[in-house]
Amino acid sequence: MTFQAIDIIKASGETARFSEDKLRTSLKRTGADAATINHIIEKVRAELYQGISTKEIYNRAFALLKKQRGHLASKYKLKKAIYELGPTGFPFERFISAVLRASGFQSEVNKILQGKCVTHEIDVMAHKDHSTTIIECKFHSEQGLKCNVKVPLYIHSRYLDIKNHWTSKNTLAQGWVVTNTKFTKDALDYGQCSGLYLLSWNHPKDHSLKDRIDQWQLYPITVSTLLTKREKQFLLERDIVLCRELLKSPFYLDHLGVSNIRKERILSEIKQLCHQ
Repeated sequence: MTFQAIDIIKASGETARFSEDKLRTSLKRTGADAATINHIIEKVRAELYQGISTKEIYNRAFALLKKQRGHLASKYKLKKAIYELGPTGFPFERFISAVLRASGFQSEVNKILQGKCVTHEIDVMAHKDHSTTIIECKFHSEQGLKCNVKVPLYIHSRYLDIKNHWTSKNTLAQGWVVTNTKFTKDALDYGQCSGLYLLSWNHPKDHSLKDRIDQWQLYPITVSTLLTKREKQFLLERDIVLCRELLKSPFYLDHLGVSNIRKERILSEIKQLCHQ
């Protein structure tokens, strides 16, 4: 059996053919050099077997990258780090608010708006150029789940109810649905047809959630390979969601009892990640 013929099991349970190109592309996104990428692919290729899970491939590539380039391993685990913002969706809402601010919006979270028929709790409201966008965040803490067409159908009906009662001087420009996973084809088709903007991990092309994060270095604190799970949770509970926020408030590491040597390592990793 040649390695090109290896079938792998995705998080959704679906079977797919292993693609070296996809693995290479994901490693390239971290900024790793060609020699490092080739070394990792060679090691992973040697350990492939029929029915290996994408999680196993990821774990092996991550371990190899972490051994050679710690801060690049943080970038490589970005998708997993978004899942770690759970189990509640609130840190994800704050994270999306930060992503919007980086692209020129003013944003606020958890707003109550009156519709024509009922009131609505809005995850994120964003304002720019005298227009307002309302955003619903659909967070999944488990991989393999997708947002089906029921989600944009529901959100679009809420948007229309609010629009029919809109009294602000700002124009109600658009409704958005943002998810950390993916949308089904029906969901994407409905969004395009209805004018509802859908933003997911891989959509739209070149402007997806992962593209925006990399472009503005808006990495969540959960990407750190040096912070423990308990430490990350401590920071999230204090609204430290982005790595750059920890750089501005490093005293939280003192509250955690982190030693000076380890504190320097953590901050150094984050500075490299955020190019600061």
